[in-house]
Amino acid sequence: MLDLGDSCEFCYFCLMRSVTALQKCHAKHREPSLFGRDVVYTDIAPLIAALPSLFHTTVLGHSEKGLPIHRIDYGIGDRKILLWSQMHGNETTGTKALFDLFRWLASDDPAAKRIYNGCTLLCIPMLNPDGAALHTRKNARGIDLNRDAIDRKAVESQLLRACLDDFAPDFCFNLHDQRAIFNVEGTANPATLSFLAPSVDVARSLTAGRKETMSVIVAMNELLQQLIPNHIGRYTDEFYPTATGDNFQRLGHNTILVEAGHFPHDLDRERTREFNFYALLRGLEYLADNQVFDQYEAYFNIPNNALKYLNTIYKNLSIERDGQLQTTDVGVHTTFKRQNGQLVPHQCIEETGDLSSYFSDTVVNAENIQYQDLKLSNS
Repeated sequence: MLDLGDSCEFCYFCLMRSVTALQKCHAKHREPSLFGRDVVYTDIAPLIAALPSLFHTTVLGHSEKGLPIHRIDYGIGDRKILLWSQMHGNETTGTKALFDLFRWLASDDPAAKRIYNGCTLLCIPMLNPDGAALHTRKNARGIDLNRDAIDRKAVESQLLRACLDDFAPDFCFNLHDQRAIFNVEGTANPATLSFLAPSVDVARSLTAGRKETMSVIVAMNELLQQLIPNHIGRYTDEFYPTATGDNFQRLGHNTILVEAGHFPHDLDRERTREFNFYALLRGLEYLADNQVFDQYEAYFNIPNNALKYLNTIYKNLSIERDGQLQTTDVGVHTTFKRQNGQLVPHQCIEETGDLSSYFSDTVVNAENIQYQDLKLSNS
């Protein structure tokens, strides 16, 4: 590969030849104040206030508990792109990647300038600050914003829809986190990123808008395969009639769903954040540089998400049942809950039984361990 040294130019032609240059680019622009799975409003408020004059920031409105929800605009181009993150409060990887993106967009990189001149971005970096404070999926009223596109009972859903109607984007990026249970079908790899061009009906019709959405995903996947081959999955395109992405797609706003997932031994999702950053840059660059989006066929070559990944597998663990000592496999995931103001990891049982068909970061020979000694939790 050609090594571009200290160059941070995000030219696709060059980047396909220099992973080193790509990694240096993220290291240079990574927002250092954001780390790990816990990102709350007080983390991003000073970053928004400090954005340079290339960005225009306003308060869209306030959450159910009165926290500000910010809108960040960038660019002067004709192609309009809406991006939002943390509509589920405990899904923070996309938010970190967005703030890395802002630092890069403020640079003198030629590709950033092309995006500035070719696109207008409207970003909502934290749609659900109340859920972020609680580290929960839902908002303060217990509403899942991603299932509230029709009723719009939540004030946050109303603000997002008002943005959509007022801005009328050509494309949307809907940034989520997915659980670590997903592997890339046919491989032992976790699905580090998964993409979806949402369906517009139960028949999963291949509309012109879905084809355009798929074309952007194909471009993002092509780059990521150079970096983490066989770690990219395709999220199920089952139609959800109340889901945000499905409804925005049906309204004619091409919506790219990005699901940030697990990378081996990366519970903080810092490596995933890096790959999420690359995906966003490639997607925006592709949208800035092209007028026709008809290269969609390779979307169907992206493997589906499968459900065969666990953080840790304990093999042949001893469990007492009906007075008899038996052995079984136990699959564990690490989840996070807020306790006394801190985010605390919990080792939770996900699967038991014969787990020989599952894949994992760590496999432990537990022949001399009893179940109660693990102190696992399903809380």
